[in-house]
Amino acid sequence: MLLQSLLAMLLAALAVGVLGWVGWEPALDAVRDTLSAWALGGNVLQWLHSVGAPHLRSMIAPMVVVALGVPLLLMLVLLLASALAPAVARQVAARHQPALEARFGAGRWPMLAWALACTAATLLLLLLSMPLWLLPPLVLVLPPLICGWLASRVLAFNVLARHASAAERRAVMRQRRWTLLAMGVTCGYLAALPALIFAAGSAALMLAPLLAIVAVALSTAIFMFAACWFAHVCLGELQWLRQSRPIEPIPNA
Repeated sequence: MLLQSLLAMLLAALAVGVLGWVGWEPALDAVRDTLSAWALGGNVLQWLHSVGAPHLRSMIAPMVVVALGVPLLLMLVLLLASALAPAVARQVAARHQPALEARFGAGRWPMLAWALACTAATLLLLLLSMPLWLLPPLVLVLPPLICGWLASRVLAFNVLARHASAAERRAVMRQRRWTLLAMGVTCGYLAALPALIFAAGSAALMLAPLLAIVAVALSTAIFMFAACWFAHVCLGELQWLRQSRPIEPIPNA
């Protein structure tokens, strides 16, 4: 699992490095143009200049880009970790539940469809919540919370994909939904913490493309260990479910 985590960290850091190198300056220019064209944004920029805070005016565009980029980076890292979650679950089962029968309730395409549906719902929630980001505390609360919900849905589905049947997977995710949600939200906040720390100062904002690589690598490691955590909890619940209330697998047609 450590090797898989290192591979995921390298892939995520490489992808973010390329995106930062190519898209950082165009994103800043787009935000500055939007603020200048927006009446309220133009008034805010003029007010900052009039009160003698031009340095704050220059930091608005990087702050907006970071605020929009952190949730997207978390989603990218989470989807990468979720793609490796079945392999993590297989290793956890081989070590801790070797007698647990694999019933292959979901293959690659159902996992992909589930991830895309949950990602679309997450993007919609992020868009709907954006007006609330103008309140300083909520911009630090809502994006990790929403990404945590995504983590609870995608990681739980993928770690159960191999060993649980479709009925068993639904039963486990229904019975442990609050536990899984709490786990996902915890992982969402922990994964967002490196990016939020790096974005806390003005100097960090100017170096955001480079610091984003480090933040994404740390967040990837957190989500990979989150996959291991989900595997332990979900497979343990699956084993208990089969012992207490067996759900027979549906024979192949």
